[in-house]
Amino acid sequence: MGHALYFSPDTFGFLGELRANNNRDWFLANRARYESVVRDPFLQFIADLAPRLERISPHLVADPRPSGGSFIRIFRDTRFSKDKSPYKWHAAAHFRHVKGKDIHAPGFYLHLEPRQVFAANGLWHPDPPTLARIREAIVASPARWERALSNKPFKSQWTLEGEKLKRPPAGYDPSHPLIEDLKRKDFISSLPFTEAQACADDFLDRFVDSCQAASPFIQFLTRAVGLEW
Repeated sequence: MGHALYFSPDTFGFLGELRANNNRDWFLANRARYESVVRDPFLQFIADLAPRLERISPHLVADPRPSGGSFIRIFRDTRFSKDKSPYKWHAAAHFRHVKGKDIHAPGFYLHLEPRQVFAANGLWHPDPPTLARIREAIVASPARWERALSNKPFKSQWTLEGEKLKRPPAGYDPSHPLIEDLKRKDFISSLPFTEAQACADDFLDRFVDSCQAASPFIQFLTRAVGLEW
């Protein structure tokens, strides 16, 4: 299942050229190429992912609309950046919880860039109330949290990342056995792929399998912030 080609060397070739020619004139002259080798294949990937992601959780959304859906716009927001390059030189999609636009909610992410292809998941920089709820859930259900992290498929594929506090958060016992996790400011994990894997006809299967492997971790976070899984 999922044996179809979505991405190709042309996908990464275009993104590499865009990085070297990051200006409006070049992009407009090559827009049709962008749509045929980057945007449209990614939208098809998202559309084909949708029913399979729904089987992991009916509350996770893969929306194939070119604007306002899971696909992340190629245009950079340069208002507060010293770098005024108008375009991103990567293609990406975020598969959020259905409530993700309203509140901080866990989700999955896929990033395609020359020599940097990876999946990620979880919650990056949650706001203080959301972060507090996750910490409280870890303290309330330590065994369930440890099972989520030690789950063999998750542990063998994904790597926990993100920022941590240097000291224990206020109100938590420094000797708590899970204090290193309670010090986390991000609850995210990542999984690298190669360009060859992204261009293979089983990449959708591979991505779905990785999401399934991370589901206990994402399920814990989702329920910790008060959402349905």
